[in-house]
Amino acid sequence: MRWAHVPGVLGEIVRRRWEEVLPLVGSPLPEPPTVPSFGGALAEPGLSLIAEVKRKSPSQGDIAQLDPAQVARQYAEGGARAISVLTEPHYFAGSDQDLRKVRGAVNLPLLRKDFTVHPYQLAEARSLGASAALLIVAVLREETASFLEAAHQAGIEALVEVHDEAELEIALEAGATILGINNRDLTTLEINLETAPRLGRLARQRGYSGLLVAESGYGRKEEIVPLEGLFDAVLVGTSLARSGSWRQAVEVLMGRGIFS
Repeated sequence: MRWAHVPGVLGEIVRRRWEEVLPLVGSPLPEPPTVPSFGGALAEPGLSLIAEVKRKSPSQGDIAQLDPAQVARQYAEGGARAISVLTEPHYFAGSDQDLRKVRGAVNLPLLRKDFTVHPYQLAEARSLGASAALLIVAVLREETASFLEAAHQAGIEALVEVHDEAELEIALEAGATILGINNRDLTTLEINLETAPRLGRLARQRGYSGLLVAESGYGRKEEIVPLEGLFDAVLVGTSLARSGSWRQAVEVLMGRGIFS
C-alpha cells in the first residue's frame, strides 16, 4: 500500500489523500495567477508571521467556524506577512474553495497547507493561487528531493517540514531553501516548544543559510521571543483562528497591539 510506512493519524490522512488525488492526476488545471513570493515575504527584516486559516484539527478538534476571506483580511490588517490556508477536508475541514476565497481577499503570499502525496498537487496548488506548498519529510522521506524538483517545475515554492534530526538531514540534503521545524510530533500529536530552537540551531551549524520557520504550539508573545534572531518566521494557527478578533490577535502576538 502506498504510504504504508507513515504511522498514526498522519498515515490515515495521507493514505486517504492519496486515494482522493490519484483519480485527478492529469486533469487540466486553470492558468495560474501571478502571486507574490512566499520566501520574499519571510525574508523581510524581523520575525515574519504566517497566520493560518484553520477550522479544526485532529489534536484540537473544532477550533472555529470562520469565513476564510474575512479572517485573511484581518490577518493582513494586523501585520501578517503570509497566510496559510488548510485545504484538507476531512480532518481539518478545509477546502480548495477556502484558498480561492483567500486569494481573492488579500495580496499576501499564500501557503497551501495540505498533505502533498503526488506532484499533481503542486501544480494544483499553484493554479489555485498559492505561492507555496507544504512538503512533509515524515511522509515523503527519500522522495523529498524529487518533490522539491516537482515544485520547481510547477513554479511554486516549498515549505519543507521536519520534526527531528533524521528528517532535518533529509531536508538539507534535498536542498530545501525554506525549512519548517514543527514542534508537534505528527505521529503522537504531542508538542515540545524546545524542538524548533534546537533543530534550528543545528541546521545553522550544518551550514544551512536558507529561511527557517517555526511551527506549532505558539499562542503568546513570550513564546515567540526566543525565536527572534534565529528564525525568519513563525507559523501560528489555532490560537489566532480561535481568537475571534483576528486583527487584534495578530497585533498582540507580534508585539504591536495596545495590550502587548
